[in-house]
Amino acid sequence: MTMDDILLMAYVDGELTPREREDVEKTISASPEVAERVELYAASALRYRHAFAHQKLPPVPERLTRTIAQLSRAYSEVPEASASTRRSAAEPAGFSRFFSRLPFRFPLNLSLPGLAMTFAAGALSCALVLRYATDWARNDHGASASALHAAAAKVSPWVAAAVNYQQLYTRDTVAFDALTPEVASQVIAQIHSVDGVPIHVPDLRPAGLTFTRIQRLRFHDRPLVQIVYLPKAGLPVALCVMKDEKPDANMTHERVESMNVLTWRRANLSYALIASLDDDQLLAIGKQIAKGQAEETVGQVAPHGSAAG
Repeated sequence: MTMDDILLMAYVDGELTPREREDVEKTISASPEVAERVELYAASALRYRHAFAHQKLPPVPERLTRTIAQLSRAYSEVPEASASTRRSAAEPAGFSRFFSRLPFRFPLNLSLPGLAMTFAAGALSCALVLRYATDWARNDHGASASALHAAAAKVSPWVAAAVNYQQLYTRDTVAFDALTPEVASQVIAQIHSVDGVPIHVPDLRPAGLTFTRIQRLRFHDRPLVQIVYLPKAGLPVALCVMKDEKPDANMTHERVESMNVLTWRRANLSYALIASLDDDQLLAIGKQIAKGQAEETVGQVAPHGSAAG
């Protein structure tokens, strides 16, 4: 049996048959490399159901359940879009599809009815369907693009997709699934050796941000690094980095939906600092990172230089 990433992630998610699990476990016992990959996938699989299971939440309103079911049916009935419509929706769709094949992902068996089992999860699924299904339906009928698309047009496609995904984070899910320093160091080593991105994790504790996890993602088959921090209060903060051969660019600020976004380019790398912090606080943190004033908190700096310095 070939141990590809899809098979190993299905093993971590408990989706294999008993025979398949037995084959994978035999390979894990015989191959340290496969065992290490499984360990990384297990550490980065977010257990959303478990995170919400211990919260005392009110019952899901019947109206919300009906609305989600209606939106789900409406989305499933939307005919195949035209080529121009597919291009307009390609960025977030491509980003989401690839997340299903990478360490940071939603469980593959998580359905809309399942999300509606708790109020928080139900609200999350409703937001997802409203953002994508309604937008696609409007485009298919020739209506104007949503406010999200208008705002996202000012930033790179990968930044717009990262912002979209960042809005799904909660404090509880991020804090619950924080990486250990050992696993984080392994991920950083892979980013250096496999992805070739000379990134390090800035220590932002002086700014009130605590490092929780680092992810190896991809956008349009290009490496994308996501570093997640938790502030003392409020929603998580993400620093995203991609390779970029374009010339250096000064820091710019955009507002995309509910998120403030700082972007800049330096030394063949593009950066996006995404948060719901106020403008002044985010700008101060962004300047600290861009000027290389933050110490390293995890892993070793890559030999070709600092990504943020």
